[in-house]
Amino acid sequence: MTSRRLAVAARCVAGGGLVAFSMPPWGWWPCAFVGLAILDHLIAVPSRWHRFRRASLFALAWLMPATLWMWALTPPGYLVVGPLIAATLGGLVALVPHGPGRRPSLVAVVVVWELVRWSVPFGGVPLATLAMSQVGGPLLPTVRVFGPLLLVALTVTVAMGLSGLAQRQPAVAGLAAGVVILAVALAAVAPRAEVVGTLDVALVQGGGEQGTRAIDTDPEDVFDRHLEASELVELPVDVVIWPENAIDTPDLLENTAKWPVLTDLARRLDAVLVVGVTEDISDTAFVNSQVAISPEGDSLDRYEKRIRVPFGEFVPFRSFIEPLAPDYLPRRDAAEGRTDAVLTTPVGDLGVAVSWEIFFARRAVAAVDDGAQILANPTNGSSYWLTIVQTQQVASSQLRALETDRYVLQASPTGFTAIITPDGDVLDRTAVSERAVVQGTVELREGKTWAVAFGPWPMLGIAVVLVAIGEGLRRRDRRPRPRG
Repeated sequence: MTSRRLAVAARCVAGGGLVAFSMPPWGWWPCAFVGLAILDHLIAVPSRWHRFRRASLFALAWLMPATLWMWALTPPGYLVVGPLIAATLGGLVALVPHGPGRRPSLVAVVVVWELVRWSVPFGGVPLATLAMSQVGGPLLPTVRVFGPLLLVALTVTVAMGLSGLAQRQPAVAGLAAGVVILAVALAAVAPRAEVVGTLDVALVQGGGEQGTRAIDTDPEDVFDRHLEASELVELPVDVVIWPENAIDTPDLLENTAKWPVLTDLARRLDAVLVVGVTEDISDTAFVNSQVAISPEGDSLDRYEKRIRVPFGEFVPFRSFIEPLAPDYLPRRDAAEGRTDAVLTTPVGDLGVAVSWEIFFARRAVAAVDDGAQILANPTNGSSYWLTIVQTQQVASSQLRALETDRYVLQASPTGFTAIITPDGDVLDRTAVSERAVVQGTVELREGKTWAVAFGPWPMLGIAVVLVAIGEGLRRRDRRPRPRG
């Protein structure tokens, strides 16, 4: 490789690395603007092949560090998913014109790329998304307008403004600033949900060693830890939430010896108790549910997880992949749930997005459409090393809170457990591995933000307009200049 190619490759890695370190847990959000500005310079070349390679390497340097936690969960998944998603961005960027139409087209391309990876491959892999990088930045409130895709578009727009400044194009920087100011102004006047009541909530974190797989853990120990932690709940309280997978049974929960223990706990707390349970339904499948128990000890409602973790809860192409890495794959697949996204209780309608589902805007929107007045994210991050996935999950909960204008209650067995306000503020986040109960008074809310009411369609329309603008600028640039 020539020195010039090495220099270009280094710039690709540096740009993508800057975006990676704008993500949680690092959270250096301005780095995303600089990294994307570098990408703009890198793709200002005529060759589509060069644009593909540079954007793919850029995305690889972004995704592989920011999803490193996947290695402990599934090395095959880590090695497959990152390069696949990176190549997808490279393919889209290859279609971007290299001349004056490059910048509006790049904004559109990144928006479309982020939307696509919420759905494919394997039902969607929205890891280390650009919107997550900005949860600590000033643009976060714009999520209420047209959702996280608007935040993505604005992040790229700011980067294009920086790129214009670097190339002494003040008009580009001025236009970018105008777009951002307009979006921030819209966020200030966008409709919000109406407060209809309050709840006293308690989120139970049983504690235990971080980085422990379920296969290496006695389910009885996990159950006992959460029972013991529940003694820390301060009364009175309306709702007590246990994390995902706090209970593991070979049968329907109501038919096990744990059921009377849980109903007795609900009666002693005089609260709705929501517990996470995995139940075997066959030798090859299980169901992942949240079950609500009334203060009188009756079964109220249940939600079954609908979006499953690829390579973690189900194995795509199992017959092909399992012989290659049998020790790194789950032996059984989670069944896809079919229930509504809300637990109906006497104290309010609780929308549920279990663990992985909080990364998907469509699950929070579905919950609000089903009448959710508050959102819960019971999760289980105990098997993941480091804190990359846990902090990115908190960031996703912040995005869901903003776009729905609801409180989000995140409960985890080993951390992080937290209450997130509709403004995206994180309250009382626990430490990893500690036994703790997070309590607070939260609001029940009704009504829809624009982000919920319109979904991704406005941003798709804006992306189409930006592509058309980019194409128009490209054609104008190719017109022959008059001589004279």
